[in-house]
Amino acid sequence: MMKTIKVIAGVIMHEDKVLITRRAPKEKMAGGWEFPGGKIELNETPQECLIRELREELNITVSVGEFCTEVNHNYDDIIINLVAYYSTIVAGEIMMTVHDKYKWVRVADLLQYDLLPADVPIAKKIMEDFYE
Repeated sequence: MMKTIKVIAGVIMHEDKVLITRRAPKEKMAGGWEFPGGKIELNETPQECLIRELREELNITVSVGEFCTEVNHNYDDIIINLVAYYSTIVAGEIMMTVHDKYKWVRVADLLQYDLLPADVPIAKKIMEDFYE
């Protein structure tokens, strides 16, 4: 049976733009764009995980808002259970530790980026939510 990893992602909005980050060359799935976040730890709530991961990876403090969507994606060796929450930066300046690039992109342009497969349904959900 394949291992399932629970990952929490932040959909960080600013006006009509959303933050995406690109995986650095040394990372798995290097070069792919994603919504930043990371693996949930034992006894951690999704919100606590997101706050911790974004502090570690991007040097920012976020306020975690509404649930966005949940995606199960089967990669070759693992299943990723990706849960996304809308979030807002409340403190800090973005400094990258595990990514090599970040971009604020217009919601309408999200699908023009080479998003990782599990992140594509999140992008589509954001577009739906944004243009209702």
